[in-house]
Amino acid sequence: MYGTLEIFRMAHGLAVHASARQSAIAGNVANADTPGYRAQDIAPFSETYRAEPHSTALRGTRAGHLGGEGAASPEPRTHDAPGPSAPNGNTVSLETEMMKGVEVRQTHEMALSIYKTSLDILRTSLGRAR
Repeated sequence: MYGTLEIFRMAHGLAVHASARQSAIAGNVANADTPGYRAQDIAPFSETYRAEPHSTALRGTRAGHLGGEGAASPEPRTHDAPGPSAPNGNTVSLETEMMKGVEVRQTHEMALSIYKTSLDILRTSLGRAR
């Protein structure tokens, strides 16, 4: 029953995705005045999560780890975000980036809530409730 706790892996993946998206947003805001800069974004988590191989095999997180290969959670790839460009060719809209930032915060809070609730359920099932 407890052999595969997929919910914890999914919550971790959601948090990693939110972190990567926040980095892309920060890069966009930092380059808001750079001529010719194309705004970057991350594919939605649902697409990224479905594309990952769902293997229960051991995976190393660093090159020196034994018994596994590859990263535990691959970084999602960025792509050009659609949108109109300014006369200088820049496609960053600060208002859009602010809205994306709010979405990322909500996503990260959801990942933490899923993890905490699942951990509480697991503790309760083991008779170690708080």
